[in-house]
Amino acid sequence: MRLAGRHVVLGVSGGIACYKSCTLARRLAEEGAAVDVVMTAGATEFVRPLTFEALTGRPVVTSLWERGRALAHVELAKHPDLVVVAPATAQLLARAAQGLADDFLTALLVARSGPVLAAPAMNDAMYAHPATQANLRTLAARGWTLVGPEIGPLAEGPSERPGRMSEPETILATVHRLLATPGPWRGRHVVVTAGPTREHLDPVRVLTNPSSGRMGFALAEAALARGATVTLITGPTELPPPPGADVVRIESTEDLRREVQRALGGASALFMAAAPADFRPAARAAAKRPRTKGRLTLALVPTPDVLAALKRPAGCVMVGFALETGDGLAQARRKLRDKRLDVIVLNDALEPGAGFEVRTNKVTIVTREGEPVALPLLSKRDVADRILDAAAPRLS
Repeated sequence: MRLAGRHVVLGVSGGIACYKSCTLARRLAEEGAAVDVVMTAGATEFVRPLTFEALTGRPVVTSLWERGRALAHVELAKHPDLVVVAPATAQLLARAAQGLADDFLTALLVARSGPVLAAPAMNDAMYAHPATQANLRTLAARGWTLVGPEIGPLAEGPSERPGRMSEPETILATVHRLLATPGPWRGRHVVVTAGPTREHLDPVRVLTNPSSGRMGFALAEAALARGATVTLITGPTELPPPPGADVVRIESTEDLRREVQRALGGASALFMAAAPADFRPAARAAAKRPRTKGRLTLALVPTPDVLAALKRPAGCVMVGFALETGDGLAQARRKLRDKRLDVIVLNDALEPGAGFEVRTNKVTIVTREGEPVALPLLSKRDVADRILDAAAPRLS
C-alpha cells in the first residue's frame, strides 16, 4: 500500500464533481492512507456524509460547531501530510484566497502551513473569469499545488474550455508525487520507452508485436510517484498515459531511436521497456496489394538496434529488457555485456502470466555484479518498483 502511514485530509466543497471525490476517498483509503473528510454545507447537498464515512472508516467533519471539537480545525491543519481540496469550487477558491475562515474547511486552510493540493472544478466561464484566475494565482503563490481542471463534459453539457475536475486517478498520482519519500529518484529526469513499434508493408499493413505497453507505463508511473520527471516514449497503445508524464508518441523503430536520443540529454536513466520490431520490409509499397494477386514473398531487413546505436550521456543508467525463450539467462547476460547496460530485466515469453498483454510479470533482474534476482509473479507496477530499486544504486 503506497500511502501506508500517511494522513490525508480531503476537503470537499459544494459542486457536482463531489461524486468524483467519493472515488478519490476510496482510492486514498485503499492505498493505506488515513483519510479525514471535511465537507462544506454545500457539499452535503450533493453527497451525504455517511457515504464518506463508509468509504474511509472515519467520521466526517461538517461544522465548526460540533460538540467536543472546538480546536479540531487547528489539529487537522497541523498534523496531516497533505490537505486535498476536491472539488475546489470558484466560491471555495475565492474564500481561501481572501483568507476567510467562516466554516470548518476554510478555517482549516487558514490554519494550514503544510502542503495543499486543490482540484478546481466549475463552469468553464467561471473558471475563465479574471477573479477566479487571480484567486488561483494568489493561492499558487502561497504554495498551493493545483491539478486541472480539464476540458470535457460539464454538468450543463459539452465544453471545449477547462472547467471539469481532474479524474480521481490523476489527483491520486499528484498525491503520490507530493508525498514521495525523499530518495534517489526525486528530481531526476527519467526516460521510459513502452509499447510496440510498427513497420509498414504498405499503407494499411504492418509488422508489429502484441506488446500492450503496460510494463513501460508502470515504470513511468512508479518513477513519477518517486518524484522523478518522466519522458514516456510510447508506440501505439490504448493505455491512458500516467498523469504528469511528458508523452512522446512514435510509430516505427527508427522513430523510437530518434526520440530516445533526443530525450536522453540530461537524463539520469533510460528504461528501455519498448518492444521494437526487429525487422522491416526492404521496400514499402506505395499502395495496398490485393489478395487476388496470390502469394506474396517479403524481403525483410533488420531495424536499428536502438540501445546499441545510442550516444549515451555520461552517468546515465541504462536498463534494458530481454524477452526470451530457451536459455534466457545466457541471452540476457550477453545483451548486458554487448549493449553496455547497467541492468537487464529478463522475462520468459512462454511463462504463464508474464510477457505480452497481461497485467502481471515474472522477471529476473540481472546486473553486472552479484547474482541474478528472480522475482515471483507480481503486478507490473510492483515489478516496476523492484526495477527502480535495482537501478537506484547506480545513479551518479
